[in-house]
Amino acid sequence: MTRLWQSGRMALARHIVVAINPSAAFGKNARVGDAVVAQVRSAGHEVTVCRELDYASLRATTAKAIKKADALLVVGGDGMVSLGINLVAQTSLPLGVIPTGTGNDFARATHLPLTDPDAAVTHFLAALEREPKVIDLARASKDGEQRWFVCILSAGFDAIVNERANTMTRPRGKSRYTLAILRELVRLTPRTYTLTVDGATTQQPAILISVANGESMGGGMRVAPEASITDGRLDVFVLAPVTRRRFLWLYPRVFSGRHVGEPEVSLQQGKRVTVDAPGIVAYADGERLWSLPIDVEVVPAACRVLV
Repeated sequence: MTRLWQSGRMALARHIVVAINPSAAFGKNARVGDAVVAQVRSAGHEVTVCRELDYASLRATTAKAIKKADALLVVGGDGMVSLGINLVAQTSLPLGVIPTGTGNDFARATHLPLTDPDAAVTHFLAALEREPKVIDLARASKDGEQRWFVCILSAGFDAIVNERANTMTRPRGKSRYTLAILRELVRLTPRTYTLTVDGATTQQPAILISVANGESMGGGMRVAPEASITDGRLDVFVLAPVTRRRFLWLYPRVFSGRHVGEPEVSLQQGKRVTVDAPGIVAYADGERLWSLPIDVEVVPAACRVLV
């Protein structure tokens, strides 16, 4: 490592791998990646840029590049956070994030600037000079496969909405998900879930079930407002069957956490959770996983982040 002056003091020049999602926020922030790279280089650091047209190629390219890196910096939304988390989990390599997506729930959980990429880079450069923050991750697994997530796994109406939205080409941005919600709301019906939390199994009808390591998903929906990425526990959220009218009354309250305490809402904590129900494909941090059943466990201190 070489040394450089930063803010009037000596700092170490590091090798930073920057992975860029060129379609972050549906192209709205297409030029942010280049600006981030320029800022990091101007601070005196060596930068390797990873940019591909699809996630599979980007993951493969980034996995090779980080073998000799001092940090991984991802530019994009929670999908890019997911890519980064799944590359650095249970390693010593720290992860930095420049949020440019539509949800940015990881950024909310770690108090990063949501709408100012320049400020986020400034935070990242300052964090390079400190010890990384150590956080918990959740590990989802099924049939020998596993995926890490940092915020929330959804396995109910919200997952069904994600499936619907992913088949739609228009409109773009958040409005696509709003339209998907309205379309699926017409068919709103409870499913019977088998839920196991730390060995205790129950069967219950529900509209929504989420397994939370962090507090929010979907761009600030505070599904589990007491959840923490450092407490070594998962928060399991269940919404019992409700009418469409009641659902529409509850839905906006999730953004402030005011749904907690309502009679249809239950929350419990645990370290290991299994969720099962017919016909549901789960999503974690907005990324498609597998059909249920899925096992989830919290892994304390599984990731180092530069925040």
